[in-house]
Amino acid sequence: MAKQNKESRCSFCGSGKQDTLMLIEGLDAFICDKCVAQANQLLVQELGSKKSKGLDASVTLLKPLEIKQHIDQYVIGQDDAKKVLSVAVYNHYKRLSQKVNQEDEVEIEKSNIMLVGETGTGKTLLAKTIAKILHVPFCICDATVLTEAGYVGEDVESILTRLLQAADYDVASAERGIVYIDEVDKVARKSDNPSITRDVSGEGVQQALLKILEGTVVNVPPQGGRKHPDQKMIPVNTNNILFICGGAFDGIERKIANRLRTQAVGYKVKKDDEDLDLKNLYKYITPQDLKSFGLIPELIGRVPVLTHLNPLDKAALRNILTEPKNSLLRQYVKLFEFEGVKLVFEDEVLDFIVDKAMEYKLGARGLRSICEAIMLDAMFDIPSDPGVKELNITLDYAVEKFEKADFKKLKAA
Repeated sequence: MAKQNKESRCSFCGSGKQDTLMLIEGLDAFICDKCVAQANQLLVQELGSKKSKGLDASVTLLKPLEIKQHIDQYVIGQDDAKKVLSVAVYNHYKRLSQKVNQEDEVEIEKSNIMLVGETGTGKTLLAKTIAKILHVPFCICDATVLTEAGYVGEDVESILTRLLQAADYDVASAERGIVYIDEVDKVARKSDNPSITRDVSGEGVQQALLKILEGTVVNVPPQGGRKHPDQKMIPVNTNNILFICGGAFDGIERKIANRLRTQAVGYKVKKDDEDLDLKNLYKYITPQDLKSFGLIPELIGRVPVLTHLNPLDKAALRNILTEPKNSLLRQYVKLFEFEGVKLVFEDEVLDFIVDKAMEYKLGARGLRSICEAIMLDAMFDIPSDPGVKELNITLDYAVEKFEKADFKKLKAA
């Protein structure tokens, strides 16, 4: 280290020790506080401009129609939900690139989304598919593990920790991201009756979500987990983070049916009632139904876009088996290719699988359960039999293996 004396001078500007507040010594040189401040300003200007250029250049703006066409390759049906998500993602990009005009001062605000649909209709798959084409950080979080601050479980801020991890801890990038909160119906208020005990995993979580959804600066623990006083926090502004919430809301059909029926008083029946689609009551969902299910009005108001996913019919289930890029049959064909075996399914087998899936009412996930039951013996025996080069799944074979699997006990109530 260079030793300071009265004649020591800054190696950059030449100021003497008496002319500076502080003279920092290095190995063979000195630098004064003024030069440090100027160097810091240069760094901020250079790195700041580079970062903003990089973010704008990385965003390739896809039109809503192009986003929907990409989702169509992986998800069958659900056109309404696809349109809502495509428009939301497109508008999110536009909002990020906006520059507030001093004359009109119009600032585009975000519109968070609520997806409602039966289990197995594709809510999470829609989110995962969109994540593949996004050029902003995206994360999927599970609301079932969240609790109110101070209780066992994860704090609500852990949602933003996941987003930070997806953005490699780049705060500026994370503040432009999209968060999908799955299973949001599991944090519904357990009952309308005020109780002595706090509803820490239900209403308490909803209250904690309010400011995050609306937009505020949240102190996020970098590694997740519990906050403690000595921990270093990362402030994250959620104003430009788009939130998409999804949930099955099992049982909300009864709330919708009650609301639609109670409008007819006495013997007077509205003409509209004749046209009700009783098999798909989700299409008539309103914020009022979410409130009666157990979501608090403040949360519903912060998620203004409400859309539904249709229950899957036979045609949709049949398409799910064969059409998507990552369809179930293609997965099994690929699995048997590793063993050098060509796998062929007859059309009657596909109809049989779809009929059984409709019977169990498990949506697209039920298809995999039935396929596993049919294919189990083949997947067990064929790796040990090098003589088999082609496997043809017939209807008789499928029925025999399926009945052997004791699935009859699993019929939907």
